Amino acid sequence: MRSAIFLPVAAFFLGAFVQAEPAAAASLGRYEVFGVEDGGMLKLRAGPGTGFNVIVGLPNGTALRVHSCEQTGGTRWCRVSLQRARGLKGYVSWAYLRKV
Repeated sequence: MRSAIFLPVAAFFLGAFVQAEPAAAASLGRYEVFGVEDGGMLKLRAGPGTGFNVIVGLPNGTALRVHSCEQTGGTRWCRVSLQRARGLKGYVSWAYLRKV
């Protein structure tokens, strides 16, 4: 009896996860870092907020691929990867991105 209920429920959740995955992997497009003060860097963070560790600083003109964005507090944070080092991923503030 338990397996008769468990299997359809498990299949439903597995199906929802598998169907959602391609959308999550989709990209919003190519952007570049823009508007950072001279000598400054945009912080690529481990998560969507200033409380997360800084991975690396990105100067103006750095090419990025934006994968998704979310609102956290008063800031819109975007999950990005570097065009030239796609394995390097993190979050940046949307305010410093410009579509290319």
